[in-house]
Amino acid sequence: MSIVGGFDIHRKQITFDYLEVETGQVWCGQIAPADRAQLAGWLERFAGRGDVEFAVEGCTGWRYVAEELTRAGVVAHLAEPADTAALRGPKRHAKTDRADARHLRQVLADRRVPECWIPPGQVLECRALLGLYRDLRVEHTAWVQRIHAVLFHQGVAPVGDLRTVQGRDALRVAAATHLSAAGQVQIATALDLLATLDEHLDAVHRRLVHAARHLAGARVLTERLYGVGPVTALALTCWLGGAGRFSSARKAVRFAGLDVTVYSTGGKRGPGHLSRQGPAVLRWCLYEAGKAHARRTATDHGYYAQVKDRLDGKRAALSEARKIVRHACHILTELGDDALTITN
Repeated sequence: MSIVGGFDIHRKQITFDYLEVETGQVWCGQIAPADRAQLAGWLERFAGRGDVEFAVEGCTGWRYVAEELTRAGVVAHLAEPADTAALRGPKRHAKTDRADARHLRQVLADRRVPECWIPPGQVLECRALLGLYRDLRVEHTAWVQRIHAVLFHQGVAPVGDLRTVQGRDALRVAAATHLSAAGQVQIATALDLLATLDEHLDAVHRRLVHAARHLAGARVLTERLYGVGPVTALALTCWLGGAGRFSSARKAVRFAGLDVTVYSTGGKRGPGHLSRQGPAVLRWCLYEAGKAHARRTATDHGYYAQVKDRLDGKRAALSEARKIVRHACHILTELGDDALTITN
């Protein structure tokens, strides 16, 4: 007797709906609180069975649910949220958690689940570190901008490079000499936080470089693609690696959110903008890698300069980023699952 079901995940509870195919009996309810231990206890009812499948949308919280399903011997299906919602058709009534769980169960029973790839554990760990690194970088940039804003607001000329010890010492002297008491507190607080962020950035960066050196796909991309360092190569491998991920390089560009939108009468976005869908971390890394072609020694500097002269430097970097995605997709397709192999 086989069982198919669906989970609708929320922070406080998980709504379930599953069907015993042969008897036609449907079971539904909630698992609360929504944590790993509670879910593991609930899944004990399927112990020893090999014919149980559950679908869950790829939203926040799917990781521990998929891990517990696999640990319990249940086949986990990760559904793409937007495509799953499209299968529901036109909205005719209010959507509920139970309706969502039932919808996932029905599309799984009909074998219409828009499947997403479930990465191995080491890839999920690297993705989490990459997200943390980008968050720290964004926060670091924000505090530097706050410092410049305080200086400008009180009419103080910009100081040296704040990434150096000399630049920060010059900032302290300028703050003590020209800023008001509140301005001095602002600068002192910002410098303390920048020091803390630098410490965490260095620690996370070391972990990312270590992971990139031991991941086969990241090592190959670092060696073969100009401008792609260990962090960008790790991001490309973690989001694009694996056998059969993309049938074409164009789909990889779309996944990264670097494709340009077109005019649509039913859309809200005008033509000529990036879709910005997919992982923001990957897009951020690719843009930084694309800017590396501004160097005269870059392998594709001629194309970069041509686009920059015709449009601007930002679009030139984005064009190079798309090229990097396409080349990386071809390389990772050749490697297949070997790209995710941990090496010594």
